[in-house]
Amino acid sequence: MFAETLRHIPLNDTGGRDIAVGDIHGSFSQLRRALAMVHFSPEQGDRLFSVGDLVDRGPESDEVLNWLDKPWFHAVAGNHEFLALRRAMGDPYEVVDHLRNGGRWLDVFRDDERERLVQLLQALPLAIEVDTPLGLVGLVHAECPVTDWETLRSTPLRAQQLHTALWSVERMRKNRGDEVANVRAVIHGHVVVSSLRILGNCYYIDTGGWRPMGSFTLLDLHTLQPLIGPKGDPRVSAGFEV
Repeated sequence: MFAETLRHIPLNDTGGRDIAVGDIHGSFSQLRRALAMVHFSPEQGDRLFSVGDLVDRGPESDEVLNWLDKPWFHAVAGNHEFLALRRAMGDPYEVVDHLRNGGRWLDVFRDDERERLVQLLQALPLAIEVDTPLGLVGLVHAECPVTDWETLRSTPLRAQQLHTALWSVERMRKNRGDEVANVRAVIHGHVVVSSLRILGNCYYIDTGGWRPMGSFTLLDLHTLQPLIGPKGDPRVSAGFEV
């Protein structure tokens, strides 16, 4: 369904920053405001990395067509891209009702827009790895489906591993602190947290920027420090709204 398991992004040699953002959920105006706060500048070499769930729930999901065309914007597939893609292809995912989970925006798309959406979503990888000055950083929407990052390069994902990458909340529920081998950090969204939460070398950054009273966390992938985001104890409990 998705074109790649893993996409490699080389070192940013422009002097610009590499910044990760949590789930967007059709709230691109809020994202623009957050980026303005940190003076995000593609002209100066800044790149933006999304942990998935670009669409559904918010009022601007249709803007995903424009954002996925931007050369400085890189995204992994989330479970809401999976839902949107299945319905856009005429094969809705029966386990989860896309319409009841914010998917009504897709109903107003013209045929050519649906075709373009299918092309863009199918092109998304399940995981991204980014070379940084201090080592490799990965991004997977929900949970890394392997214990060793190297496995993503050599072994196709099984169905259960695909489900883990898009849907799992097991690490968060069990408060697991084990680390994914051969990667400096893995950045996730999917689970709403009140502030950046770190379990082992896994960073959860969906702080509900798509909610009316929420705010985006923007994480510098070079330093692994938030540029902006809600402050609080990174060990706080998470809310499981996915």
